[in-house]
Amino acid sequence: MGLIARWIEQPRSVWLRRVLFQVHLWTGLGLGVYIAAISLTGSILVFRVELLNHFDRGPVQVAAVGERLDETEIEAAARRAYPGYDVTRTFEGREPDVAVEVWLERDGRRLQKLFDPFTGRDLGNAVPAGIRFTSWTLELHDSLLLGETGQVVNGAAGVLFTLLSLTGIVVWWPGRRAWRRSLYVQIRASWKRVNWSLHSTAGFWTAALLFVWGLSGVYLVFPGPFMTAADLIEPFDPENFEPRIVDEAMAWLARLHFGRFAGLGGKIVWAAAGLVPPLLLGTGAVMWWNRVVRRGASGADDA
Repeated sequence: MGLIARWIEQPRSVWLRRVLFQVHLWTGLGLGVYIAAISLTGSILVFRVELLNHFDRGPVQVAAVGERLDETEIEAAARRAYPGYDVTRTFEGREPDVAVEVWLERDGRRLQKLFDPFTGRDLGNAVPAGIRFTSWTLELHDSLLLGETGQVVNGAAGVLFTLLSLTGIVVWWPGRRAWRRSLYVQIRASWKRVNWSLHSTAGFWTAALLFVWGLSGVYLVFPGPFMTAADLIEPFDPENFEPRIVDEAMAWLARLHFGRFAGLGGKIVWAAAGLVPPLLLGTGAVMWWNRVVRRGASGADDA
Protein backbone atom coordinates (compact mmCIF):
# COMPACT_ATOMS: atom_id res chain seq x y z
CA MET A 1 0.00 0.00 0.00
CA GLY A 2 1.42 3.38 -1.04
CA LEU A 3 1.88 6.40 1.19
CA ILE A 4 -1.23 8.23 -0.03
CA ALA A 5 -3.35 5.09 0.23
CA ARG A 6 -2.14 4.46 3.78
CA TRP A 7 -2.82 8.13 4.63
CA ILE A 8 -6.38 7.74 3.39
CA GLU A 9 -7.07 4.37 5.00
CA GLN A 10 -4.76 4.20 8.03
CA PRO A 11 -3.31 7.68 8.72
CA ARG A 12 -1.89 6.71 12.11
CA SER A 13 0.51 4.31 10.43
CA VAL A 14 2.13 7.13 8.41
CA TRP A 15 5.32 8.46 9.99
CA LEU A 16 4.73 12.02 8.74
CA ARG A 17 1.41 12.11 10.52
CA ARG A 18 3.13 11.08 13.75
CA VAL A 19 5.68 13.87 13.30
CA LEU A 20 2.97 16.46 12.67
CA PHE A 21 1.08 15.19 15.70
CA GLN A 22 4.12 15.94 17.88
CA VAL A 23 4.45 19.39 16.29
CA HIS A 24 0.76 20.02 16.94
CA LEU A 25 0.94 18.77 20.52
CA TRP A 26 3.97 20.72 21.68
CA THR A 27 3.05 23.88 19.80
CA GLY A 28 -0.34 23.84 21.48
CA LEU A 29 1.10 23.24 24.93
CA GLY A 30 3.80 25.87 24.42
CA LEU A 31 1.28 28.50 23.34
CA GLY A 32 -1.28 27.52 25.96
CA VAL A 33 -1.42 30.61 28.14
CA TYR A 34 -0.88 32.89 25.15
CA ILE A 35 -3.74 31.29 23.22
CA ALA A 36 -6.11 31.64 26.16
CA ALA A 37 -5.22 35.31 26.71
CA ILE A 38 -5.38 36.32 23.05
CA SER A 39 -8.61 34.43 22.39
CA LEU A 40 -10.49 35.75 25.41
CA THR A 41 -9.37 39.34 24.86
CA GLY A 42 -10.19 39.02 21.16
CA SER A 43 -13.73 37.90 21.96
CA ILE A 44 -14.18 40.93 24.20
CA LEU A 45 -12.73 43.33 21.63
CA VAL A 46 -15.19 42.23 18.97
CA PHE A 47 -17.55 44.53 20.88
CA ARG A 48 -14.99 47.29 21.49
CA VAL A 49 -17.07 50.03 19.87
CA GLU A 50 -20.19 48.97 21.75
CA LEU A 51 -18.28 48.82 25.04
CA LEU A 52 -16.75 52.27 24.58
CA ASN A 53 -20.13 53.76 23.72
CA HIS A 54 -21.75 52.04 26.69
CA PHE A 55 -19.20 53.20 29.25
CA ASP A 56 -18.85 56.74 27.88
CA ARG A 57 -20.60 58.92 30.47
CA GLY A 58 -20.06 62.24 28.72
CA PRO A 59 -19.29 65.51 30.55
CA VAL A 60 -19.62 65.33 34.35
CA GLN A 61 -21.69 68.21 35.65
CA VAL A 62 -21.24 69.80 39.09
CA ALA A 63 -23.25 72.21 41.20
CA ALA A 64 -22.39 75.80 40.31
CA VAL A 65 -22.06 77.09 43.86
CA GLY A 66 -19.96 80.15 44.63
CA GLU A 67 -17.22 81.66 42.51
CA ARG A 68 -15.56 79.48 39.87
CA LEU A 69 -11.86 78.81 40.32
CA ASP A 70 -9.45 79.83 37.59
CA GLU A 71 -7.04 77.42 35.90
CA THR A 72 -4.15 78.22 38.26
CA GLU A 73 -6.28 77.52 41.33
CA ILE A 74 -7.57 74.26 39.90
CA GLU A 75 -4.02 73.11 39.15
CA ALA A 76 -2.98 74.02 42.69
CA ALA A 77 -5.85 71.93 44.04
CA ALA A 78 -4.68 69.02 41.89
CA ARG A 79 -1.14 69.26 43.24
CA ARG A 80 -2.44 69.29 46.82
CA ALA A 81 -4.52 66.18 46.10
CA TYR A 82 -1.56 64.36 44.51
CA PRO A 83 1.71 65.51 46.12
CA GLY A 84 4.78 64.95 43.99
CA TYR A 85 2.86 64.98 40.72
CA ASP A 86 3.27 67.68 38.07
CA VAL A 87 0.28 69.05 36.21
CA THR A 88 0.88 68.61 32.47
CA ARG A 89 -2.46 69.50 30.93
CA THR A 90 -5.81 70.95 31.94
CA PHE A 91 -9.04 70.58 29.96
CA GLU A 92 -12.00 72.79 30.79
CA GLY A 93 -15.49 72.01 29.55
CA ARG A 94 -17.52 74.24 27.29
CA GLU A 95 -20.01 74.90 30.07
CA PRO A 96 -18.98 76.44 33.42
CA ASP A 97 -20.73 73.72 35.47
CA VAL A 98 -18.71 70.86 33.91
CA ALA A 99 -15.86 69.17 35.82
CA VAL A 100 -12.32 70.04 34.72
CA GLU A 101 -10.00 67.25 33.58
CA VAL A 102 -6.42 67.50 34.85
CA TRP A 103 -3.50 65.34 33.76
CA LEU A 104 -0.74 64.74 36.28
CA GLU A 105 2.52 62.86 35.84
CA ARG A 106 5.28 61.49 38.06
CA ASP A 107 8.08 59.14 37.05
CA GLY A 108 6.36 58.31 33.77
CA ARG A 109 3.02 57.52 35.39
CA ARG A 110 0.04 59.57 34.23
CA LEU A 111 -3.15 60.27 36.15
CA GLN A 112 -6.27 61.68 34.50
CA LYS A 113 -8.49 63.19 37.18
CA LEU A 114 -11.63 65.32 37.37
CA PHE A 115 -11.91 68.31 39.68
CA ASP A 116 -14.85 70.46 40.73
CA PRO A 117 -14.09 73.93 39.31
CA PHE A 118 -15.99 75.59 42.16
CA THR A 119 -14.67 73.74 45.19
CA GLY A 120 -11.44 72.15 43.88
CA ARG A 121 -12.67 68.76 45.09
CA ASP A 122 -11.20 65.63 43.50
CA LEU A 123 -13.98 63.83 41.63
CA GLY A 124 -11.96 60.73 40.74
CA ASN A 125 -10.84 59.28 37.43
CA ALA A 126 -11.66 61.17 34.26
CA VAL A 127 -11.81 57.93 32.29
CA PRO A 128 -14.53 55.51 33.48
CA ALA A 129 -13.40 52.10 34.74
CA GLY A 130 -15.15 50.33 31.85
CA ILE A 131 -13.24 52.34 29.26
CA ARG A 132 -9.96 51.80 31.13
CA PHE A 133 -10.62 48.06 31.16
CA THR A 134 -11.44 48.04 27.44
CA SER A 135 -8.27 50.00 26.64
CA TRP A 136 -6.20 47.66 28.82
CA THR A 137 -7.74 44.66 27.06
CA LEU A 138 -6.87 46.17 23.69
CA GLU A 139 -3.27 46.78 24.74
CA LEU A 140 -2.98 43.24 26.09
CA HIS A 141 -4.33 41.81 22.85
CA ASP A 142 -2.24 44.02 20.55
CA SER A 143 1.10 44.06 22.36
CA LEU A 144 0.85 41.86 25.48
CA LEU A 145 1.38 45.08 27.49
CA LEU A 146 4.99 45.11 26.20
CA GLY A 147 4.83 47.78 23.52
CA GLU A 148 6.66 47.13 20.25
CA THR A 149 8.38 44.06 21.69
CA GLY A 150 4.99 42.54 22.46
CA GLN A 151 3.81 43.21 18.92
CA VAL A 152 6.78 41.30 17.52
CA VAL A 153 6.04 38.43 19.91
CA ASN A 154 2.43 38.52 18.72
CA GLY A 155 3.55 38.23 15.12
CA ALA A 156 5.83 35.27 15.86
CA ALA A 157 3.11 33.58 17.89
CA GLY A 158 0.73 34.16 14.99
CA VAL A 159 3.03 32.09 12.78
CA LEU A 160 2.95 29.26 15.31
CA PHE A 161 -0.83 29.59 15.70
CA THR A 162 -1.21 29.27 11.93
CA LEU A 163 1.01 26.18 12.01
CA LEU A 164 -1.14 24.80 14.82
CA SER A 165 -4.30 25.12 12.75
CA LEU A 166 -2.73 23.47 9.69
CA THR A 167 -1.27 20.54 11.60
CA GLY A 168 -4.57 20.19 13.42
CA ILE A 169 -6.39 19.46 10.17
CA VAL A 170 -3.81 16.80 9.25
CA VAL A 171 -3.97 15.20 12.68
CA TRP A 172 -7.78 15.31 12.64
CA TRP A 173 -8.15 13.01 9.61
CA PRO A 174 -9.09 9.61 11.14
CA GLY A 175 -9.26 7.57 7.93
CA ARG A 176 -11.83 6.99 5.23
CA ARG A 177 -13.99 4.67 7.30
CA ALA A 178 -14.17 6.81 10.43
CA TRP A 179 -14.18 10.43 9.25
CA ARG A 180 -17.95 10.89 9.54
CA ARG A 181 -17.84 10.02 13.25
CA SER A 182 -15.34 12.84 13.76
CA LEU A 183 -17.82 15.48 12.64
CA TYR A 184 -19.84 15.44 15.85
CA VAL A 185 -19.30 14.97 19.58
CA GLN A 186 -19.84 11.41 20.79
CA ILE A 187 -21.63 12.23 24.03
CA ARG A 188 -22.53 8.62 24.92
CA ALA A 189 -18.96 7.41 25.13
CA SER A 190 -16.59 7.41 28.12
CA TRP A 191 -15.49 10.79 29.46
CA LYS A 192 -12.06 10.40 27.88
CA ARG A 193 -13.66 9.66 24.51
CA VAL A 194 -16.04 12.61 24.92
CA ASN A 195 -13.08 14.89 25.68
CA TRP A 196 -11.21 13.65 22.60
CA SER A 197 -14.35 13.94 20.46
CA LEU A 198 -14.98 17.48 21.66
CA HIS A 199 -11.42 18.49 20.80
CA SER A 200 -11.56 16.86 17.38
CA THR A 201 -15.01 18.15 16.42
CA ALA A 202 -14.49 21.73 17.61
CA GLY A 203 -11.12 21.85 15.89
CA PHE A 204 -12.52 20.62 12.58
CA TRP A 205 -15.45 23.04 12.40
CA THR A 206 -13.36 26.07 13.32
CA ALA A 207 -10.11 25.16 11.54
CA ALA A 208 -10.59 27.63 8.68
CA LEU A 209 -11.39 30.47 11.08
CA LEU A 210 -8.43 29.65 13.31
CA PHE A 211 -6.18 29.66 10.25
CA VAL A 212 -7.49 33.08 9.21
CA TRP A 213 -7.00 34.46 12.73
CA GLY A 214 -3.41 33.23 12.83
CA LEU A 215 -2.55 34.43 9.32
CA SER A 216 -4.23 37.82 9.78
CA GLY A 217 -2.44 38.25 13.11
CA VAL A 218 0.87 37.83 11.31
CA TYR A 219 -0.24 40.26 8.60
CA LEU A 220 -1.21 42.97 11.09
CA VAL A 221 2.25 42.83 12.70
CA PHE A 222 4.36 42.12 9.61
CA PRO A 223 2.45 43.52 6.60
CA GLY A 224 5.61 43.91 4.47
CA PRO A 225 5.95 40.32 3.20
CA PHE A 226 2.23 40.16 2.44
CA MET A 227 2.33 43.34 0.38
CA THR A 228 5.44 42.10 -1.44
CA ALA A 229 3.60 38.90 -2.33
CA ALA A 230 0.55 40.94 -3.38
CA ASP A 231 2.71 43.05 -5.72
CA LEU A 232 4.14 39.89 -7.27
CA ILE A 233 0.69 38.40 -7.78
CA GLU A 234 -0.86 41.61 -9.10
CA PRO A 235 1.75 44.28 -9.92
CA PHE A 236 0.85 47.87 -9.10
CA ASP A 237 -0.22 49.96 -12.09
CA PRO A 238 0.48 53.68 -11.44
CA GLU A 239 -2.01 54.63 -14.17
CA ASN A 240 -4.86 52.61 -12.71
CA PHE A 241 -6.44 53.96 -9.54
CA GLU A 242 -8.96 51.16 -9.15
CA PRO A 243 -8.39 48.95 -6.06
CA ARG A 244 -6.54 45.77 -6.86
CA ILE A 245 -8.00 42.39 -5.97
CA VAL A 246 -5.01 41.70 -3.75
CA ASP A 247 -5.59 44.98 -1.88
CA GLU A 248 -9.19 44.00 -1.24
CA ALA A 249 -7.99 40.61 -0.04
CA MET A 250 -5.61 42.26 2.45
CA ALA A 251 -8.42 44.53 3.67
CA TRP A 252 -10.70 41.55 4.19
CA LEU A 253 -7.96 39.73 6.04
CA ALA A 254 -7.97 42.55 8.61
CA ARG A 255 -11.78 42.67 8.72
CA LEU A 256 -12.00 38.94 9.34
CA HIS A 257 -9.48 39.20 12.16
CA PHE A 258 -11.56 41.72 14.10
CA GLY A 259 -15.00 40.44 13.12
CA ARG A 260 -16.36 43.93 12.53
CA PHE A 261 -17.71 43.32 9.04
CA ALA A 262 -21.18 42.17 10.13
CA GLY A 263 -23.98 43.23 12.44
CA LEU A 264 -24.58 42.22 16.02
CA GLY A 265 -25.40 38.62 15.08
CA GLY A 266 -22.11 38.20 13.25
CA LYS A 267 -20.18 39.72 16.15
CA ILE A 268 -21.82 37.30 18.59
CA VAL A 269 -20.78 34.37 16.39
CA TRP A 270 -17.23 35.75 16.14
CA ALA A 271 -16.98 36.27 19.89
CA ALA A 272 -18.33 32.77 20.59
CA ALA A 273 -15.83 31.29 18.13
CA GLY A 274 -13.09 33.08 20.06
CA LEU A 275 -13.82 30.79 22.99
CA VAL A 276 -12.99 27.70 20.93
CA PRO A 277 -9.16 27.96 21.19
CA PRO A 278 -9.26 27.90 25.04
CA LEU A 279 -11.61 24.90 24.74
CA LEU A 280 -9.14 23.17 22.42
CA LEU A 281 -6.34 24.00 24.81
CA GLY A 282 -8.20 22.52 27.77
CA THR A 283 -9.31 19.33 26.03
CA GLY A 284 -5.87 18.89 24.45
CA ALA A 285 -4.16 19.30 27.82
CA VAL A 286 -6.45 16.66 29.33
CA MET A 287 -5.56 14.23 26.53
CA TRP A 288 -1.86 14.93 26.99
CA TRP A 289 -2.14 14.41 30.75
CA ASN A 290 -3.94 11.09 30.38
CA ARG A 291 -1.78 9.73 27.56
CA VAL A 292 1.65 10.98 28.60
CA VAL A 293 1.84 12.12 32.21
CA ARG A 294 -0.43 9.56 33.87
CA ARG A 295 0.76 6.76 31.64
CA GLY A 296 4.37 7.64 32.44
CA ALA A 297 3.61 7.78 36.16
CA SER A 298 1.87 4.40 36.02
CA GLY A 299 4.81 2.93 34.16
CA ALA A 300 7.20 4.27 36.79
CA ASP A 301 5.04 2.86 39.59
CA ASP A 302 4.87 -0.50 37.86
CA ALA A 303 8.61 -0.52 37.52
